[in-house]
Amino acid sequence: MKARSLALALLCALAATAAPAQTYPSRPVSIIVPFAAGGPADITGRIVAEALSRNLGQQFVVENVAGAGGTTGAARGARATPDGYTLTLGHMGTHAAAVALYPSLAYKPDVDFEPIGLVAEQPELLAVRKDFPPNSLQEFASYARANESKLNMAHAGVGSVSYVGCALLNAAIGIKPTMVPFSGTAPAVNALLGGQVDYVCDPILGPLPHVRAGTLKALAIATGKRHAALPDVPTSAEQGLPQFDAAPFYAVFAPKGTPQPVLDRLAEALDKGLEDEALRKRLGDLGAEVADKNRRGPKALAALVQSEIARLTPILKAAGAK
Repeated sequence: MKARSLALALLCALAATAAPAQTYPSRPVSIIVPFAAGGPADITGRIVAEALSRNLGQQFVVENVAGAGGTTGAARGARATPDGYTLTLGHMGTHAAAVALYPSLAYKPDVDFEPIGLVAEQPELLAVRKDFPPNSLQEFASYARANESKLNMAHAGVGSVSYVGCALLNAAIGIKPTMVPFSGTAPAVNALLGGQVDYVCDPILGPLPHVRAGTLKALAIATGKRHAALPDVPTSAEQGLPQFDAAPFYAVFAPKGTPQPVLDRLAEALDKGLEDEALRKRLGDLGAEVADKNRRGPKALAALVQSEIARLTPILKAAGAK
């Protein structure tokens, strides 16, 4: 009798575990993008939402929750009910740099989320207004040191990838310009186009069309190799400033405690979406580099978050960024 009861309890537990995967998702799912519409995070989030909708047969809807360099939206995502119906599109800023930049951060990126998968990485560009005097990274460094008090740097909030990228650049050069915050990278780039600020460090997706149109100048790409979208733009390493190394990751997370079967279903659907050639081309045309298959899963993403926290924290603290 006791053995039968144990067997029945085990079967009930297995059924309860399997149920979420069998029925999920049974209603629309919200993906929090912690920045304003139009920027790299927003565009990436909408591409992910389309892929998950297609592969899971339910609507995935982007919800823009801007503020505090993305930490407002990320905090909301961490506090959401862990049932798979609220996800977060996080990145290098919200899930790594924020640890050093916000002493009272309302969440722990490596503790309060369940990693689902890495989507893509976006190398950052140093983009300047078209009439800005420097035409190379070396010229920029010299000009910036000589005109530090006059420089205005745009960013999408403390903790955003644009803030972090330029914090690395500014620390390497040894300058402290006036930092002008915006609600997202799209309005920051618009201010650069309007000549209201001098420069921005933004994932390639944002400035790319404007650089191609000649309305902005790209002085460097912050990686070790040139990018196919802008092959004539030299890297920061080529120009003698390898410390300016920023290729923000964009990834999907769920709140801590989300049932494992739901996480598995989401990870599988995301992986399948990233194998779609049309989606890969769409992200590639926007300057993003889709993650290799062996780097996409939850374990790989968890390791990436931890390694980026370890890499960025001492650099940002030493630079006095906050």
